[in-house]
Amino acid sequence: MDNNLLGDSITLTVFGMGFVFLFLALMVAVTNIMSLIVDKIQPTINVPPLNSDPSNEIDDKTRAIIEAAIKMHTQR
Repeated sequence: MDNNLLGDSITLTVFGMGFVFLFLALMVAVTNIMSLIVDKIQPTINVPPLNSDPSNEIDDKTRAIIEAAIKMHTQR
């Protein structure tokens, strides 16, 4: 009786793990297919980058305030 119960539990475990593996493999495959379809449908949009140097937008007063705040924070 114990042998049969152990065999059934191993069978159930193998089938359960196999089902989870197949489900995850199917999910990866479907996700990749959907990604390919979306890439074909949606055109790539090339947006030129805005000012990459944020220091151009900060005036001297704001820069001094930020530097003072950083200095005060690091001195704690």
